[in-house]
Formats: sequence, structure tokens, C-alpha cells
Amino acid sequence: MNSLALAAALSLALSAPFSPAVVSAAVPEPPAVQVREAAVPEVPKVRPSSPEGAPVTYDLRLPVLMYHHVVYDWQECNEMTVTAGRLERDLQWLAESGYEAVLPRELAAGEPLPEKPVLITFDDGYRSNYELAYPLLQKYHTKAAIAVMAYMQDNPGGNFLTWDMCREMTASGLVEIGSHGYAIHNLDGRMGNFVPGQANGVQRRNGESDNDFYCRVLDDLRYSYDRISQETGVPPTFFAYPFGKTDPDADAYLEALFPLTVVTGPGKYTANLSKGLHKLPRFTVTMQKAPAELLKKA
Repeated sequence: MNSLALAAALSLALSAPFSPAVVSAAVPEPPAVQVREAAVPEVPKVRPSSPEGAPVTYDLRLPVLMYHHVVYDWQECNEMTVTAGRLERDLQWLAESGYEAVLPRELAAGEPLPEKPVLITFDDGYRSNYELAYPLLQKYHTKAAIAVMAYMQDNPGGNFLTWDMCREMTASGLVEIGSHGYAIHNLDGRMGNFVPGQANGVQRRNGESDNDFYCRVLDDLRYSYDRISQETGVPPTFFAYPFGKTDPDADAYLEALFPLTVVTGPGKYTANLSKGLHKLPRFTVTMQKAPAELLKKA
């Protein structure tokens, strides 16, 4: 019966006194449909190249993107900010280009990776990561890692994430909260800023004793780990070096505490995972430097 005939039959049935027989005659049973299980193509995965029980490695190169603060489209930007519109274009381009975002904990666990993985990171833990970036991650079903300066969550201010925001994003499965230190990101008289010629972040001061370095730096790193674990219920698996500055006296401690660490690597567009998961180089995404442009050079 075509759609016009079916509509006429229904009209006659509805205008007559209700009778199950009339309705049954007017609307014939649809023919049985045979359901066949469609073959689902297997998507190739990249599995760890390291032996079981050894530090995790993969035979692939991983793009690691670094963002900081996100602002509204009408606001001005600097080297540490991008607009929400620009971030959305980045996420859309990554999806259309076949990239699939992964989390540090997935890498650290040695899980099979997509053929074109990408690690998206945000440093410092700005409130905009929740208000502007998180809705876009939900829209595009994209994962990202946020490294927080945990002092800012314990002493909440208007411009940084709260622990409640961190918990909500963690529960979504799209966001992993990692460490950017507790207060070691120059959160003293330097107001979080890099100062040339000084010990910045985890760097050891000239002439600093082992005990003083332990108390000032290593205690800070451990406390950030503990606070994130306590507040989110998930021990952090990655650490982002403040200002991208490493230190041999802190490196061994960090690598024992965090399965994955990231730095800022000028001129490097992908991290070679065959060398392990520590000190992975990242490139900073700006309004002038988009993933579409940078990954073409990878």
C-alpha cells in the first residue's frame, strides 16, 4: 500500500466508531525484516613495542600539542592564549584529518593506540579550560590532559580551576588531571613568571644543598601528586615541567613518580615514543601556529 492509500485508510478508520477489527484491517502488519549482522571492519591498532614488564614504548611518533588559556572570540590573544573559535577549528581539523586524542594514562598503561594518535595538553589549569575548552571536548568527543598548579586549587581564585571542576571533568572520561607542580611554578614573588638567570620551576639553585633542594622542590612535587590523588580520586600519571625546564636532580624523582612527563621542545613537532614516555617534546599552539600548519612539518 502506498503512503497516500495508507493515509486514506487511516482517515476512514478514525472517522468510524472504534473497532479493533477496522483498525487491524486498515493498517496491515509490516512484512518481517531479516536482520543480518553487518561485518564491522577491524581498525588497526599500534601496540606497545616494549616487552611485558619493561618501560612502555611504541614504534611511532606522537604529536603533543600544548595550550594554556582560552578566551572568547572577541578578546585579544598573546602567545599563551587562543580563542574558543580557534580551538574549535583545531579540534575539527584534527578529527577530519583522522587524528584521535589519547590520554597519558592510556599511554602509560601500554594500551593499543590508534594509527594517528595525538596528545592534547593544557598547562596551568585556567578556569577557561572548564568554561570554554571542556564543552568543545564534549562536542567533538575529544580527550585532553590538564596539568594544574595544585596550589591554585587549594587557594581558589577567579581565574583557575576548582577541585569540583577537576572532579567533574575527570568523571567524564575525557579529561585527565596531571601535575604542573604545587607552588614550584615560581608562585612566589615572581607571580608565576619565568625570570632569566634564576632557578625556574624544578631547577636547582646555585649552591643549593641537597636537603634544601629536597624540601623546596621534591617535597613540592610529591605534594602536588598527593593533592591531585586525594581530590580527584585518580593518581596523576603525567607531569608537565614548568617553563619546560628540566633538572638532573629532579628528573629521576619525577620519572619514578610519573610514568609520563612532557617538556616544551622548540623545533620538534612529534615525540619519538620508541625512546620511552619521559620528556616528550611539545609545541605551543598559538593564534599564528595551528596544528594544521605544524603537523604538515612533522
